[in-house]
Amino acid sequence: MLSLEHINLRRGPDLLLEDASVVLHKGWRVGLVGRNGTGKSSLFKLIMGELESDGGNLNLPADWRLAMMAQEVPALEQPAIDYVLDGHRALRRAEKALADAEAAGDNHAIAHAHGELEALHAWQQPARAATLLAGLGFSEAQQQQPVASFSGGWRMRLNLAQVLMSDADLLLLDEPTNHLDLDAILWLQSYLVQQPGALLVISHDRAFLDATVNQILHIEHKQLKHYSGGYSDFERQRAEQLSLQQKMHEKQQAQVAHMQKFIARFKAKASKAKQAQSRVKALERLELIGPAHVDSGFSFDFHKPDKLPNPMENLDAVRCGYRSEQGEVAILDNVCLSLRPESRLGLLGPNGAGKSTLIRTLVGELAPLAGRFDKDNDLAVGYFHQQQVDRLDHSDTPYQMLSRFHPKWSESALRSELGRFGFHGDDVFAPVGRFSGGEKSRLALAMIVQEKPALLILDEPANHLDLDMREALNMALQAFEGAVVMVSHDRHLLETTVDEFWLVANGSVTRFEGDLDDYGRWLQQNRRDGKPVKEEKAGDGLDAKARRQQAAQQREQLRPLKRQVEKLEKQLSQCDQELAKIETALGDDSLYTDDSRKNEMNALLGDQARLKKQHDELEEQLLEAMESLEQAESELTV
Repeated sequence: MLSLEHINLRRGPDLLLEDASVVLHKGWRVGLVGRNGTGKSSLFKLIMGELESDGGNLNLPADWRLAMMAQEVPALEQPAIDYVLDGHRALRRAEKALADAEAAGDNHAIAHAHGELEALHAWQQPARAATLLAGLGFSEAQQQQPVASFSGGWRMRLNLAQVLMSDADLLLLDEPTNHLDLDAILWLQSYLVQQPGALLVISHDRAFLDATVNQILHIEHKQLKHYSGGYSDFERQRAEQLSLQQKMHEKQQAQVAHMQKFIARFKAKASKAKQAQSRVKALERLELIGPAHVDSGFSFDFHKPDKLPNPMENLDAVRCGYRSEQGEVAILDNVCLSLRPESRLGLLGPNGAGKSTLIRTLVGELAPLAGRFDKDNDLAVGYFHQQQVDRLDHSDTPYQMLSRFHPKWSESALRSELGRFGFHGDDVFAPVGRFSGGEKSRLALAMIVQEKPALLILDEPANHLDLDMREALNMALQAFEGAVVMVSHDRHLLETTVDEFWLVANGSVTRFEGDLDDYGRWLQQNRRDGKPVKEEKAGDGLDAKARRQQAAQQREQLRPLKRQVEKLEKQLSQCDQELAKIETALGDDSLYTDDSRKNEMNALLGDQARLKKQHDELEEQLLEAMESLEQAESELTV
């Protein structure tokens, strides 16, 4: 087992851990969580012997082999597969011993080295390394390429493969999913569950943690606290603890209260109505983990769009790709897609299949090579992608960037808005060049919010965001009134914010009838076959043009019902707001003790009774409208 007893740990002048103790047993798979800056990576370095504590004891079994994922890779000319094999240190030592023995002509040493290599199953290790690389997305040809030929993100995959090759008793993985796509993450979690050694992993991907760990170690208030179970179990346990502290819990009650009455009435009926899904999910998440994130410091929403065009974008038999000096290069063909205010799309597909090409077409960076692409001229699009984050002006500051959107705002208003995204104090005047990847991503999201988009197109928006900020993004997306198209390797974010998946593969874009578990099985089948697996299309006897015309007619039939639902939802929301104002005013104790305010009190009580009656009537009308819409959708023949 590994034990830390009364550990004090500093990094520079900051005390990260103070009198912290914990015991981790052999075979445990542990997720290390905590807000950025609490000392997770420093604790890894302490365990590896790269840092010394300022007090206390660290105890490890003497025969334990440790391996930690490196964060940098030199530009080596060594082939990728050889670099990965270097992770198996015992193998490399035995190979060197054999080479030295052969050079010295020492037959006894040669025989001994061959025995060691046999015990290590040396002849199987190159195939094992190739399997690791294939799982992480490297083709056979790429495995023979020099390390220096790969970009930074792919070199990090090589580091991950190297540490997985190590056969260590304890693996320490620091953000192993940061540079992986969804395909590689699904492979990695399957691999880690089967490997026999102990695991200590830092990750901001809650679905990955739930799939791979059975213990959580939380760093908070300079202490280490152990929880049994996965990340969701940790959230539940911590929520129960914090809910006992009423003052901390009050911050979430206002959020729960305004949704609870609506959901309690409609949840059973609205389980298939997309218009209610976000609120159902949001309430379930708030009730479950709101207290666990009450001290996160992050909370934001997307401003209401000025206009919600319907449709926003229509793609009819569009060919997506780019033009070069050599001519047109088509990546996707015959793309038929319609984006409307209620659209919530998650894009799935293997790396390099064309997801980014489709996104760049939707935002107008790439013109269609063929087909018809109609886009509303007044459509406000919010586009998040990593290249945009990387291109932020390093000399700019958050305060300057926000003041360009709101030149008439006061300093306190600008600071308040930036504070919702975690920028406080002197940070608002700090140059962007000093910020971490997570801080830059938060800043980019803050600027997108100011654009009041009607359509959000998000390409890996959770990259570099910690768990608290991901949760804030999750809640903001659920409450967003416009359309969403998203590529993400964060499965929890996908599962809770999108309503349908589309598969980008084999040069086409098709609706994926299934969830992320089904997609994982699709990928496994893909790997077994050694070639892409095509989604079968329904054989209804219609050609593509007729099918699109039929779908358009059916959408037209639904439009009045959707408008009625939207109208009633808006009226109900306005009624809720007015009722909340009345009830806030009625909370004034002086209304009941000051005789001069008796008439005011009676007027408020009258307004409250009127609004409650109106509220009940609107709820009844909305339920009926949603039932009519649900029935109409179920009768469609698409």
